[in-house]
Formats: sequence, structure tokens, C-alpha cells
Amino acid sequence: MGADRSGIFLTYAPLERNPAGPAGSSYTENVRSLMKTAFIFPGQGSQYVGMGKSLAERFPSARAVFTQADQALGFSLTQLCFEGPAEALQLTENMQPALLTVSVAAWRVLDEQNVHPYFVAGHSLGEYSALVAAKSLAFEDAVRLVHKRGQYMQEAVPVGAGAMAALLRLPAGKLDAILTEASQGDVVTAANFNSPDQVVIAGHASAVARAVELAKAAGARRALLLPVSAPFHCPLMEPAQRRLKADLDTTEFRDLAVPLVNGWQGRVIRTGGEAREGLYQQVPNPVRWTEAIQKLASLGVGRFVEVGAGGVLTGLLRTIDRGLEGSKFGEAQDVEKVHAAIA
Repeated sequence: MGADRSGIFLTYAPLERNPAGPAGSSYTENVRSLMKTAFIFPGQGSQYVGMGKSLAERFPSARAVFTQADQALGFSLTQLCFEGPAEALQLTENMQPALLTVSVAAWRVLDEQNVHPYFVAGHSLGEYSALVAAKSLAFEDAVRLVHKRGQYMQEAVPVGAGAMAALLRLPAGKLDAILTEASQGDVVTAANFNSPDQVVIAGHASAVARAVELAKAAGARRALLLPVSAPFHCPLMEPAQRRLKADLDTTEFRDLAVPLVNGWQGRVIRTGGEAREGLYQQVPNPVRWTEAIQKLASLGVGRFVEVGAGGVLTGLLRTIDRGLEGSKFGEAQDVEKVHAAIA
């Protein structure tokens, strides 16, 4: 896991089939031209006050997405994204629709400029954005769903009862024993497999605190509690999962126009039924982001565009596979960089 897999792309451009290019062209350039592009969509942790504002000011299609969100939710999500306050934006029930809206606004700009992916994927919440981009889920339905999802998640565990922590560069083979020893009758499980060097854990606050100390003793480079309002992607989220099911079951999911690699299993899905099931199952289960990216790489994806706020996922790419290229598009000034990156 995490080894340089850039050689995988050689199978798409074997030497004997490499056509002669113009003067100055190289084998590497020809290989790169055959790489596929995937759009990846961020989840919680990427938010900041002012996100999406430059997109809305420059691109009417992006501005229209914010208007749609305001109408669907019945309050000004636009003002919250552009002006804050930060405390209100940080609330899970606001943060989730806000991040979705910025991602969809950015995707609409790329879509109208005929920049299209071979595959899509999203980190946790980002899978809703990916399904909108795949034409499986209507944006208005998605923004209402994630608003409720945020409420259900926040209400599943009393404030202060749960926690999450990031374990960085924990020696291989240590995680399961640490979680078992830390549990002591409480819940503590892996929540996000973000890269070979980074796993996030979640559960009861006391058990997470014990796991942090055990991880430090086991040789983790860093082990630190995260500033989150609930323990996401662990069994404590099962009440939220049950509440969300009714909303998912009454929402239309169409078959995908672009295949998606889901975060629950790290596998390719193409049907509306698979999309709905993935959103249901992801709530109490870990995000297998490393597996999702490795699956995309195995399918010939060498270039990734992070569509939405921040650049967290772009930063993770090269820790998963040093042969992968990443760019981000969440601000108006990024559009020229994206066109250059995928040219």
C-alpha cells in the first residue's frame, strides 16, 4: 500500500505502440496523455468562510447553484458560505450542505466548459457531490439530504460523549491491537483510512483518548484529537443511519452517467440502487479512501481534480501513490490551472 505505482500507466502505452511525436515530445508525455481523469469531492474539514464566493462572482452557473440551495433549504446558505460566521458554518447541519453546494457549483463550471471525468469519487459527505456530478442525484434532493444527515449525526451522540483522533505513521500491524486494548467496553473503531500514513479513529471519548496514548507508545509519529462535534463513521452513528434511511428511500436515484468508486467498499458502482445503499452504509462504517484511490489508479486514472473547497484530498494523493497527479478547483482563479493540468 502506498508504493509508487506510476508504472501501471505503462500498460496503457507500451513502447512498441508509442507513435512518434513532434520534436521534443517524450515517452513520458505520451503516457501522460493517455491517463484518465477522475473528479474527487471533499468532505468535512475542508470548509472555510468565503468558500465559493469567487466562483459565484465570476460564473453565473455557480451563482445559480447557491440560489438553488437557498431555495431548497429555506435559509441563506449563500450568506453562511460567503460571510459566516465561522461558528455557524462549523455546525454539522450547516457545514454539510455548504460543502456540497460549493462542490456542485465548482463542478457545474467545469461541466459547462466541457471538462468531464472518467470516474468520480467523494470522501464521506463528498460522495453526495459525486453522485450529483454523475447525474444520479438531483442537487436539490442532495442538499436537503445532507442537511438532514448533519442533523441526525449531530443528534446521535450527546455533545462531549464522542471523539475522533488522527493517528499518523502508526507502525504497520499495530492498529487492531490498540483499538482492542483501548475499548474496555466502549466503542472505538477506525473511521477513515485516509492514506497509508493516516488513519482516523472514532468512538466514545474515553476510549479514543486511551487509543491516542497507546498509539503514541506504539511509535505513531503523531496522535492527536480532532476538533469535531461528533464521532463520525463508527457504530455510534447507527441511530443517524436509521433516521436517514427513510429519507434515502423516498429520494430518486438514477443510474450513474459516470461510474463512481464508493468510499464504503472502494468499488465501482453504476446503478441508482448501489448509490443509495452506499450512502446508507457509509454512515456507521469507515471511509476506505486509500482503497478508493488505489482502485481508480488500477483503472487507469492518473490525474485527479479535487472539486470544491480546500485541498485536503489533493494533499493525500501522493501519500497514497506518488505516481498520481492532482489539482484543485474551488476558486475562480483555479480554472486555468485545471485546464493546464488536464490538457
